[in-house]
Amino acid sequence: MAVVTLQGLSKRYGAHLAVDNVSFEVGQREILGLLGPNGSGKTTILRILTGYLRPSTGTVHVAGFDVVREGRAARGRIGYVPEDAPLYPHMRVNEFLAFMGRLRGFDGDTLQASLARARQRLGLEDVGEMIIGRLSRGYRQRVSLAQAVLHEPDLLVLDEPTNGLDPRQIIEFRELVRGLAQQCTIVVTSHILGEIERIADRAAILLKGRLLAVRDLKGPAFVRVRARSEMAPRVAAVLATADKAASAIDEPLADGIASWRVPVFGPGDRDKIVANLGAAGLGVVEIAQGRSDLEETFLTLTSEEALR
Repeated sequence: MAVVTLQGLSKRYGAHLAVDNVSFEVGQREILGLLGPNGSGKTTILRILTGYLRPSTGTVHVAGFDVVREGRAARGRIGYVPEDAPLYPHMRVNEFLAFMGRLRGFDGDTLQASLARARQRLGLEDVGEMIIGRLSRGYRQRVSLAQAVLHEPDLLVLDEPTNGLDPRQIIEFRELVRGLAQQCTIVVTSHILGEIERIADRAAILLKGRLLAVRDLKGPAFVRVRARSEMAPRVAAVLATADKAASAIDEPLADGIASWRVPVFGPGDRDKIVANLGAAGLGVVEIAQGRSDLEETFLTLTSEEALR
């Protein structure tokens, strides 16, 4: 069951189309990374998802609730940590979390149990009486996460959560997020491709408001096809029809074998390539799966899109 569903989502500011017909789903306990340069629509999508903005067209559902028609119910199932986390630096950690819990409608034993659970999950037991403004950047980010999971949301939304953290804090934060993903779905944005690759199950790549691809970060990233060089033109023509993947011929090998590497973005893409080659009556020497890093995929997709 999908926790998040975007269908035909668009957002227009006057003549500017910030988000252009974006559709994808995020499953239970899945971490999805939103990637794209500045102005690609990442933050706009997050603001629509969390109810801060209304879409121009399309629908968004969280835990089965429409974020526009059933906004209150949808927001009650979301935890949100914006890029500049809204903390009160003069308050103590326990004081701030209790305040946020009461805003969520908790009191009495329910509030105390919620606070204890959040402090334990985020490693805040030893800093509960410290003033927030005196905490390190890493611990302030933990407090932000704690307030976002007090109500045990179905969806946790993180906007550029590692900004300003040092390398050790980034590693610690990564482990915290992985732990939280055992109990909720997470959508996270970051400019750091390596962080998304390390933490997310899939990455949605955006450019100029359009969704270029959703790539599985756990499975294969490309399919390598090898065939006899005399068959190269026919094989290349079939591979060029692959969805979202213009095939590139590698240098022919010494034994007269031509080679292609075709990006794939989901578990069914390899089967489609095999089926297309079979339907064209083409036999190949080898079809193998492999991985390329997310940076390579991102640059390839955005470069191809920029040329259109």
